[in-house]
Amino acid sequence: MAIPSFVIGIAGGTGAGKTTVARLITENVGESVTRIPLDNYYEDLSHLEMDEREEVNYDHPAAFEWDLLREQLTDLLEGRAVEMPQYDFSIHNRKDERLHVEPTDVIILEGILALYDETINDMMDLCLYVETDADVRILRRIQRDVVDRGRDLEGVMDQYLSTVKPMHEQFIEPTKKHADLIIPEGANTVAVNLLEEKVQAEAAGEGSRGFERQDFEKGLSENVGIDSSED
Repeated sequence: MAIPSFVIGIAGGTGAGKTTVARLITENVGESVTRIPLDNYYEDLSHLEMDEREEVNYDHPAAFEWDLLREQLTDLLEGRAVEMPQYDFSIHNRKDERLHVEPTDVIILEGILALYDETINDMMDLCLYVETDADVRILRRIQRDVVDRGRDLEGVMDQYLSTVKPMHEQFIEPTKKHADLIIPEGANTVAVNLLEEKVQAEAAGEGSRGFERQDFEKGLSENVGIDSSED
């Protein structure tokens, strides 16, 4: 394992395809990568009753324990293992068990606000924003929350209109300005293939520990499926 690690942040709205991108670009590097779901760092709400936890705005930056994320990401980058919290969506709270995480060559932080915190952004070598049409994202959200998590459809729609959509517009979408690359429509094949090559090089110790945007732009110059963000 090489220290420091190569750190990638993947942000984007709910249902944009962030997890798919993270999985695709790391599926061939095995144990050389650590994936950190930002959801695991939702604040511990054990002091609240279930009905109170259901009313929390989980799309607002204040819902996350940023200090703990900064601390644990710093530990990993300095070669120290961490005990990462885990989250249970069925109870809107953390699980009792923590996950032991060793530092690896590649670390991916993935979540709606992965590019929100300035200090954490400074730790990253590559920042990605996955941008997908809002209609597609809400359909994926319904699939996930209603079908996979057994939630009430009306409740999911109310939550989307009251908090998810406005928080996306106010906090999540503006983080695009921090992205090195903006990937439209989820797992764009050309973009994913180039990013996968970069991750594999870092995991094999053959990377430059940095991100050469011009190399990606050259490789994608004839493909309209990916954009470089503006500085």
